[in-house]
Amino acid sequence: MAASFGEGAPSDAEGKRQQFGSRFLSDPARVFHHNAWDNVEWSEEQAAAAERKVRENSTQRVCPEKQVDYEINAHKYWNDFYRIHENGFFKDRHWLFTEFPELAPSQHQNHLSDLLSEDKRSQVSECKSEDGPGFITEQHKCSSSSFGPETQIPPVEENVTQKLSHLGICADEFPGSSATYRILEVGCGVGNTVFPILQTNNDPGLFVYCCDFSSLAVELVQTHAAYDPSRCFAFVHDLCDEDESYPVPRDSLDVIILIFVLSAIVPDKMQKAINRLSRLLKPGGLMLLRDYGRYDMAQLRFKKGQCLSENFYVRGDGTRVYFFTQDELDTLFTTAGLEKVQNLVDRRLQVNRGKQLTMYRVWIQCKYRKPLLSVTGS
Repeated sequence: MAASFGEGAPSDAEGKRQQFGSRFLSDPARVFHHNAWDNVEWSEEQAAAAERKVRENSTQRVCPEKQVDYEINAHKYWNDFYRIHENGFFKDRHWLFTEFPELAPSQHQNHLSDLLSEDKRSQVSECKSEDGPGFITEQHKCSSSSFGPETQIPPVEENVTQKLSHLGICADEFPGSSATYRILEVGCGVGNTVFPILQTNNDPGLFVYCCDFSSLAVELVQTHAAYDPSRCFAFVHDLCDEDESYPVPRDSLDVIILIFVLSAIVPDKMQKAINRLSRLLKPGGLMLLRDYGRYDMAQLRFKKGQCLSENFYVRGDGTRVYFFTQDELDTLFTTAGLEKVQNLVDRRLQVNRGKQLTMYRVWIQCKYRKPLLSVTGS
């Protein structure tokens, strides 16, 4: 799978991305003075017009036969997309370090140091420091009265073992097994998130996993000049395939990244996909998401006959997209046993100053944490 179409982020005069919510349009006459404005309030008339447009473009649905084709051949449509665009469609997402500082160098190291310092004074089961990425590193030292039998990092699942064997990798030493901080990006596309992370974060304990539905996209990542197998493992994976496992054990990841990818799958399959990902997180680990929000400009632009189901559409190239509400995403994550850290709407006014055009974008940004003692959804 891939990221969004029309993805964007505002930059300041020096080209550095400002954090969400830092530029406001107080004088409408200045709308074309910058490329984008944050937290743009919609008028009642504008909101009503958006609702009418969605009702209108949802009246005619794609026929069942075509819907089956879009699902069965989803990999083909994404491969065709990357065959056409290769790595020239999306820009590298350097703004991620502003919105998600957990991906930046030293952030997790400082947190881990605090946790280890606290552990010297008490058992982890009685630790008072806040849960966060990296906590599982010392969790196995907790008392059996709190966690039951002594906790160990679980073995790689059987079908994962088979997959690793096929790849020529020992299951006892899965890719990145010696790393102290592990990040997985699901729906990596051609690496517009992965490579900025690897190039910016030189922590020797960092290991980044990345997967995509498109075999061609993964091939483009693996053949990229910045791809380093000692720090990164790219693999093909179907987020919706319940029988296809990830090449890492449960409770082994510090961060999971979902950037404009969950919206690309059938809504009925989203919950089980998030449940499976949640199990991979260490206690205290984070799931980071940025995706399309309800009534985004892209949703309003769809024509009749492109709607698959409520708020779910197919593009002209056969790839699909869903438009979320905050409550929908909150339900997906909390049902999977995660706790909310952040769930916000990014209502942004993008401006084409050359053509004097305004474009109203709606994105949702989330951070959800796996509790230290958690029971994930099944």
